[in-house]
Amino acid sequence: MSEAVKGSSVDIDLPLVRRARDGDYAAFEALVSRYEGKVYALAWRIAREEHDAEEVVQETFLSVVEHLSTFREDASFRTWLLRIATNAALKLLRKKRGLPMVSLEGSGTQEDDEPLPHPEFVAPWQESPADLAGRHEIRALLDEAMTALDEKHRVVFLLRDVEELSTEETAEVLGISVANVKIRLMRARLMLRERLTRVLGDKDRQAPPHRHDEVE
Repeated sequence: MSEAVKGSSVDIDLPLVRRARDGDYAAFEALVSRYEGKVYALAWRIAREEHDAEEVVQETFLSVVEHLSTFREDASFRTWLLRIATNAALKLLRKKRGLPMVSLEGSGTQEDDEPLPHPEFVAPWQESPADLAGRHEIRALLDEAMTALDEKHRVVFLLRDVEELSTEETAEVLGISVANVKIRLMRARLMLRERLTRVLGDKDRQAPPHRHDEVE
């Protein structure tokens, strides 16, 4: 679905949200049923532990219960929910690592002063991405590659390319600019492609690494 279509679509959750806000417990259960799996999957990809992902699911929906009355309908319920889940997962992860909680928003400035990563291993893949996509070992390899990304790039990639939020929705979830989403996503994709190419690339057809600052 294109971003334009996503942006113009009606929030299908609003009828349930409004009923839940009025105290209809069955409506709230329906929302949990609709999004519990998605929240768990996102939490697991951030925290990488089953127990932690389950804890994030619980924390997320407890927060929804507590704050549903403050939900503003200028954003979609899904976007609001994923922001809560993302923050809960990162908070848990940083607490386990003994790190302070850092805002997802960053400095608020564009990050185009940071250089793009230079591909060091350039080679065509031995099989097409379409043929590889459905294989379990490739999904495991991608999960491992995502884990190697730092948080700000991994979360953008998860929200944009895995959860399929639009660029604007991803920016709203993270509280950063659309431009920063695009920059972080580009870096994440480049770093992931480099890591995957080292495993899946045809070493016999490897090309010299390309430098962005080289004069053609």
